[in-house]
Amino acid sequence: MALPVMLLFFACVVGVRAAAAEPVSEKECTVSSGRVQETALPEEVGLDSVALARAVDFAAQRNRATVQIFRHNCLVATAPDNEQRADTAWNLFSVAKSVVSMATGVAYDEGKLGLDDAIGRYLPVGVGDEAHRGLTIRQLLTETSGLRSATVSEGVTGLTQLDPDVVRQALATPFAYRPGTVYEYNQRAVDLLSYVVERAVGQPFQSYVQEKLFDPLGILKTDFYWARDRSGNTYGYSYLYMPPNDLSKLGLLLSMKGSWNGTRLLSENYLRQALTPSEKNPCYGFLFWLNPPSCDDPVPSGAPEDTFAMSGFGLQNAFVVPSLDMVITWTGVLGNYSNYGVLGVIQNSSELTHNFFRDLLAAVRDVEVADPGPYVELPIRSLDPGQYTDLDITLGILGIGPSAYPGCTVLDCNGQFLVPPLSDLPPGCVLIGCFGTAPGTPRIS
Repeated sequence: MALPVMLLFFACVVGVRAAAAEPVSEKECTVSSGRVQETALPEEVGLDSVALARAVDFAAQRNRATVQIFRHNCLVATAPDNEQRADTAWNLFSVAKSVVSMATGVAYDEGKLGLDDAIGRYLPVGVGDEAHRGLTIRQLLTETSGLRSATVSEGVTGLTQLDPDVVRQALATPFAYRPGTVYEYNQRAVDLLSYVVERAVGQPFQSYVQEKLFDPLGILKTDFYWARDRSGNTYGYSYLYMPPNDLSKLGLLLSMKGSWNGTRLLSENYLRQALTPSEKNPCYGFLFWLNPPSCDDPVPSGAPEDTFAMSGFGLQNAFVVPSLDMVITWTGVLGNYSNYGVLGVIQNSSELTHNFFRDLLAAVRDVEVADPGPYVELPIRSLDPGQYTDLDITLGILGIGPSAYPGCTVLDCNGQFLVPPLSDLPPGCVLIGCFGTAPGTPRIS
């Protein structure tokens, strides 16, 4: 080969290698308050389309009715039936708790409440005894209220909206622990928190959430339904029926550290505190689930350690992965597998999410991500029904027994006649969601 030709050849090779070494610019999307989010091809945001499709197919085979995966705010993958189902209002169950946390954060940012304030500062005079009024907002946010917990008993009465007044029921619930000393998941504590926020801001809780969070995100009042008890108090712990397309907006807001198209809705300061492991449970923040080492439920150990989640019964989730700039939301009806049958599915609920994240992380091409390895199921533990049910708490809603609030029965509370159970339930709304096209059925139209 002649010298000039050889020099030209080597120059071309060096040029090609230099070009290949330059970082590839990945697509960044702008979030929208409208009905459709900007999309991108997986390869445009550093993902392998074949591996990504494998993760989505796995989820779809496991009762995931909807799946949405975002990278750099771009929607890059959805479940096969997403287009038909993502506008339908699904019961997100305890995802509602995280929304209550966000509303609390807005009120905190506005200086309308302090995290270490005693809730008695905001309760009406004479409502609740001294011990209950002494609970702090931080204790309600971290599930360290010390109130006796009966998850199933509280959940059943909420499902039927039989509760006369969840606020006064919470204030009548006896203490199992000294407040602030023990983490224990409690439903009524979050109902109480939503009421405290309402009192602190001076307007109904749902109208405050609508104004400060939902309206800026383009989540309309007609999109969703959030159940109330028979006195009109919002169930803070559950029963938020919302379309997955709107749930994804909440996940994207969290991913962008509380900012939405340049408008600050929630401060980074509050979110930093909300996503810091609480002293009594390293897997929990301010009504958000976290994923430091040794945590595996509901955020799977297979996900990156900085992953956090909004999580509801039946695997309703919004996962945020800051280190990968990813948001994953899905809805459905369970879908978890266990070697120990039904009891195993209840206790070891991270098999589906672990295996999904293993497939998802294999799709990442621009960042080196370690394979979390196969899922290893832990042996089931002995189940104490007393952890989930309590006869006194159940009877308390009837105005009977030690957990009954004075002046409240199943018919009236504090001299006010109670509306019938389920009286505000929109047409088409059942346990898992709101279906159909009848006028008044919540959905994105």
